[in-house]
Amino acid sequence: MKLILHIWRQPGPKAPGRMERFDLDGISEHMSFLEMLDLLNEKLTAEGKEPIAFDSDCREGICGMCSLVINGVPHGPEKGTTVCQLHMRHFRDGQEIWIEPWRAKPFPIVKDLVVDRSSMDRVMAAGGYVSVNAGSAPDANSVLVGKDTAEQAFEAAACIGCGACVAACKNASGMLFVAAKVSHLGLLPQGREERMRRVRRMVEAMDQEGFGNCTNQYECEATCPKEIPVAFIARMNRDFLKAALFSS
Repeated sequence: MKLILHIWRQPGPKAPGRMERFDLDGISEHMSFLEMLDLLNEKLTAEGKEPIAFDSDCREGICGMCSLVINGVPHGPEKGTTVCQLHMRHFRDGQEIWIEPWRAKPFPIVKDLVVDRSSMDRVMAAGGYVSVNAGSAPDANSVLVGKDTAEQAFEAAACIGCGACVAACKNASGMLFVAAKVSHLGLLPQGREERMRRVRRMVEAMDQEGFGNCTNQYECEATCPKEIPVAFIARMNRDFLKAALFSS
């Protein structure tokens, strides 16, 4: 299998960037997208050229590090799939592929396809945790949680913080990410004590980091590799309104 790759190259945060063409063959349809990039980097290294910088870690769809925009879509064309789970059988022999980093103000480019997503870490540090003393591990069923509530909390907790929702949104909104983190803690008994303070602090931190607002066009839900629904944004907005009323 042979592909024509157009990849964003940028040597540093303040340096100008450009798209660079690479012709790569010997690609197996069973390779993941990142393995294909590994093959390209091996070729570049053998030729004495600078390999392409890109992020990866678990390569199992868990960590969210593989932040690439493929043909204009964060994480590529397959729904509910991270880049490391995307396989080359989804592309045609001889196809041209454009590969870019996340494009958002809160995600400045570090090098090539690597972006700095520490803004999301700072939003989490503002309130994405439980700090009250919840005691040791309780006995089974000693704290009752309804099935519907447990399923909603689990659905929100599936967020891997990859930032695809931000990259897909024309406003670079981080609301789906923040809503998922706020909701999965606020739904459970251990997180309810800090529910109002958490949503206020995390939304304020999101605004300070330069993330935009939601205009309900659902690009975030469409590109989320964990298919987290936008209904959590509505839940967060309700909690934020309550927090504003209670603190006034």
